[in-house]
Amino acid sequence: MCGIVGAVAERDVVPILMEGLRRLEYRGYDSAGIAIGNGDVINRLRRVGKVQELQNALDKEPLQGFSGISHTRWATHGAPNENNAHPHMSREDIAVVHNGIIENFEELRDDLLKLGYEFESETDTEVIAHRIKHHLNETGELLSAVKKTIDELEGAYALAVMSASEPGKLILARAGGPVVIGIGEGANYVASDVAALLPVTRNFMFLDEGDIAVVQRTAITIYDAEGNEVERPVKESELTADAAERGDFNHYMQKEIHEQAEAVARTLEDRIANGKVLDAAFGPAAIKVLDQTRGVHIVACGTSYHAGLVARYWIEDLCKLPCTVEIASEYRYRSPVVPENTLFVTISQSGETADTLAALRAAKDAGYVSTLAICNVPESSMVRESELVMMTNAGPEIGVASTKAFTTQLAALALLTISLARRNGLSAEQERVLVEQLAEVPGLITQVLTLDSAIETLATHFVDKQHALFLGRGVQNPIAMEGALKLKEISYIHAEAYAAGELKHGPLALVDEDMPVIAVAPDDDLLEKLKGNLHEVDARGGELYVFADPRVQFGDRIGLHDMRMPTLVEDFQAPIIYTIPLQLLAYHVAVLKGTDVDQPRNLAKSVTVE
Repeated sequence: MCGIVGAVAERDVVPILMEGLRRLEYRGYDSAGIAIGNGDVINRLRRVGKVQELQNALDKEPLQGFSGISHTRWATHGAPNENNAHPHMSREDIAVVHNGIIENFEELRDDLLKLGYEFESETDTEVIAHRIKHHLNETGELLSAVKKTIDELEGAYALAVMSASEPGKLILARAGGPVVIGIGEGANYVASDVAALLPVTRNFMFLDEGDIAVVQRTAITIYDAEGNEVERPVKESELTADAAERGDFNHYMQKEIHEQAEAVARTLEDRIANGKVLDAAFGPAAIKVLDQTRGVHIVACGTSYHAGLVARYWIEDLCKLPCTVEIASEYRYRSPVVPENTLFVTISQSGETADTLAALRAAKDAGYVSTLAICNVPESSMVRESELVMMTNAGPEIGVASTKAFTTQLAALALLTISLARRNGLSAEQERVLVEQLAEVPGLITQVLTLDSAIETLATHFVDKQHALFLGRGVQNPIAMEGALKLKEISYIHAEAYAAGELKHGPLALVDEDMPVIAVAPDDDLLEKLKGNLHEVDARGGELYVFADPRVQFGDRIGLHDMRMPTLVEDFQAPIIYTIPLQLLAYHVAVLKGTDVDQPRNLAKSVTVE
């Protein structure tokens, strides 16, 4: 979602802020802005569009100063225009950047209008700026004004605030949105993501929920939700400044698709040995928790939800344990019945997904045996707030459409499945076979990537299509769902996925020569059932595109575009491996259609608002 970067230094901070914004472009945004403190004056510049538009404006109207805040905005309240872009100001004294949503902003706005404040935007953020100014007039002190303001706010936010009356000082506040402090030499920095600050520091403090921080060039003071002054540990990030570079690839998504063999290998590294999954990979308390677990409840959003659906098949088949999977935005608004000794699992690439994080917090009081986060960002809120953790080790994923995060999530869920299955009847020999199959996955991914050029040719069939239908059976149904999501996300082709057995219950009415139907066909127990469904499509004149195991025979009675996998794949490996060609298909179709592959319209990488 929106990105925040701020700095207080003994040198001009404008280049630091602009580089930080560039490193947050992957989140998705519609405008960018910057506010710079220069003595007792704050100068502001905002532009609609990409960060480069803001840079072009700075080239014409240079700003310079030793403190500042900046922002990339993804519209929630108000259209994407310059008036609605951040930072927002109040009477040339207060500047605010904000990630999140203030739910009671209309009530606060009405009160401010009565007090004589004028609004230039439609945003909830401008209300914050004016409330802080109002309280600053009462208290004469910025920290007190911010505290009084956040006591009035209902919703989620990460805030960075500066005032012309107290130069060289930034105030941060966190309630539901991530914000970090970067520790520098003679300087301190703030951001919504560590990636923004890696060129200037690798040492970070992470604010807890409810924290307020005062950041100055040589001092940082943090207060917890009760107002007590507290210390937060400084942690060194494992990421490097060049970790998110695109290299020789045309797009980040393309790069990340081709990084999946290495990413899955890193996910498995040091977590399997001698034919076993090492329980300690899930954390110090894992053995006791997994011994007690008698059921699993998985909660996630989007691509991560699809990973959870795959895990349900694995867990119920191999572990013989009940497993439910739920969309986080639905879970958090109902009252779930929690069976005894159920493990609560959250899955998120960023670890800051608002709905999933809220679900995790609600689950802590719901009677689960424990909480487990499967995540790609070690510094994230979800990781810090879960008892057990499995890091996916995918590395930075910049493209909005998730690829390597998904396959590494599947690898992590496979490790969890094996660990639970061992406690529920899986023999040592069966575990050894499954672990060996997992260890083969990186090599299999490399082989499947050799289909790249053939799939690029196949993609030409989709350029003029408006709709597509994806089919899968059993554990491949969630893979079909993920394939449809990838195509619609980046090519803007309307794509839907169905369990192939559901064709006769409605979707078959859509099938004609203009509706391409894509299916995944591993050589599993449901293959013959799937063939029957493909015959149904063929009989209605549908155009079939099938990614199939080399051993599968379709015969002459069915017409299809037959794309053979280059290698044999076992059932346990198949969900990960059959994901790859669907990612490649979506990528090449999007490139041919000329869409913005890495930053598709209306979407953001890290969904930190509800």
